[in-house]
Order: sequence, then C-alpha cells, then structure tokens
Amino acid sequence: MFQKYLLVFFVSMVPILELRGAIPIAVSMGLDYFSSLAICVLGNMLPVPVIYFFARKCLVWGADKKYIGPTFQKILKKGEKAGQKLTQKAGRNGLAVALLLFVGIPIPGTGAWMGTLAASFLDMGIKTTAISVSLGVVLAGFIMGLASTGVLHIFGL
Repeated sequence: MFQKYLLVFFVSMVPILELRGAIPIAVSMGLDYFSSLAICVLGNMLPVPVIYFFARKCLVWGADKKYIGPTFQKILKKGEKAGQKLTQKAGRNGLAVALLLFVGIPIPGTGAWMGTLAASFLDMGIKTTAISVSLGVVLAGFIMGLASTGVLHIFGL
C-alpha cells in the first residue's frame, strides 16, 4: 500500500502529468481518494519553490547554449506568454485569482509547473504564488477526482 502512495506522490511531481495524472492513477489502484489527494497535492507542490526561484534563471542561462538553447527558448517564450495572458485577463490586481484558476482548471499546459513559472515571470512573490498555486492544485485535484470516479459522467460532462 505504501508503495502505491509513493508512486502517486512521485507521479504528481512530474511536469505535464502532475496531480492530473496522479489522481486517476490513485483511483484506478483503489487508493483512498482523500488520502491520495493530500499526497498528490504535497507532491505537486514540492517543486514550486525550486521552480519559482531557479527555473527562470536556469532557462535564461541555457537559452543561448548550442544543444539545449532551442528547448530552453521555447519554454521561456511559453512562460512569458502564459504570464502575459494572465495579466491581460485579470489585470495586475486579479493575478492571484487568475493564477489559481489557471492552475486549477485541468487542461494541458496549465499545471503548477507552468503556473509557477508564469508567476516568477510576473514577480508575483513566493507567498502569493504558493497560496494561489496550492489552491489551484487542490481545485484540479477535486475536478480530477470527480472525473476519475465517474461523478461528472452522471451530469453528462
């Protein structure tokens, strides 16, 4: 049992998959939903401070390197674009709520990793970023839990 929870913890840390992939895995393995949600939120949030403080610096450093440069430039552009999109939609004062919704609505490319990177580009501050991203991750966890257990199917979604 511990190994299954450990698996969903690590899956929730992986970019792109994050909690959105870990919750369905937990449900399919028959794990308790609320325990899995807590573990997945912790796993998904663990990289947030590292991303906030170091990812942007690492991407800027690698953008002009021969082999990794094109990939790093692509990620930088995507992070900048996500930050600009959030600012346009929410204005500077509504960024925290916009970030929460950006992370919380489980569609590809809008998880904690990209949300945190966008927040670092916008200099939102680690406290605001952590609160918004964590609430967004919890929201995404509830949505994925409803989808994974078939509850959304009842409502025709």
